[in-house]
Amino acid sequence: MPNEDLSGRTIAGYKLVSRVGEGGTATVYRAEHPDHGRCAVKILKQRTRSDPTAVKRFLREAGYGARVEHSAVVCTYDYGEEDGIDYLALEWVDGEPLSQFVNRSGPLAPPLVAHIVRQLADGLNAAHSVGIIHRDLKPENIVYDPSSRTAKLLDFGIARDAQEPASERLTRTGFFVGTLQYVAPEALSGELVGEKADIFSLAKITYFLLTGVHPHPGRSPREVFHQLLTQPPIPLNQAVRDLRFPAELEVAVMKGLQRQPDDRHASVVEFAEHVARGVDAVDEPPRDRGFLGAIKSLVRDRRGKGGE
Repeated sequence: MPNEDLSGRTIAGYKLVSRVGEGGTATVYRAEHPDHGRCAVKILKQRTRSDPTAVKRFLREAGYGARVEHSAVVCTYDYGEEDGIDYLALEWVDGEPLSQFVNRSGPLAPPLVAHIVRQLADGLNAAHSVGIIHRDLKPENIVYDPSSRTAKLLDFGIARDAQEPASERLTRTGFFVGTLQYVAPEALSGELVGEKADIFSLAKITYFLLTGVHPHPGRSPREVFHQLLTQPPIPLNQAVRDLRFPAELEVAVMKGLQRQPDDRHASVVEFAEHVARGVDAVDEPPRDRGFLGAIKSLVRDRRGKGGE
């Protein structure tokens, strides 16, 4: 049904107040519930309910999200089907997509980036600890509240269970899932990926938050695809003219962006800790060179000897 609007209806105790968003397969409503108060409820679109794969993916998103309990992950309250309508009830989070915040404010200060990255890493670590690989990390899938500086992960729509047999996958072999600008190179072949893929995506997010640009700046999807497979990312300190970061911060981000998974950090938490150390690092000023540098060095030496 075109422009299907269920506002005003009550599904499984959730009163749908108003539509607040819409994707390809589901519509999001602001809702009220006697116990949870204000909630976000995703409703699978009517035209999608006849697609068994879409329904299964929707229920997987709900089930995976329900398994991950962490303050940096949007809480899943309930999911199921009532009167032929598939629903997913989530915690209502104040804020906006992180992508929207960065597009409005520009590159973020490194200490704020480290703060956001640590929250996201802790949330991802909670997911990884129960075997869930997110696979679609991007600023659009992160809710950020500037007033409290809190960030929360959402949308486990294409996540995978690391313990799940390959026969249960919903994506055909040879096709990758995720968003090209943030996907790990190893995902491009369509093979099942592990935790290191989420590290790569988190490193790309970190790079974008710091610079406002991407380390693989292809002008078309085909060009980005080629760069991910064949070219190193642009070093952090070469991303934007006159924008410089501590060398250790650049090392942290670029290690997370290594093409080979084994060359990245061991975990998302280790990546976040490396970023934090990089933000706190202070580079030594370069030594003076040439004649002027020699004069300055001589003056320093004389002062150190009491001006003899």
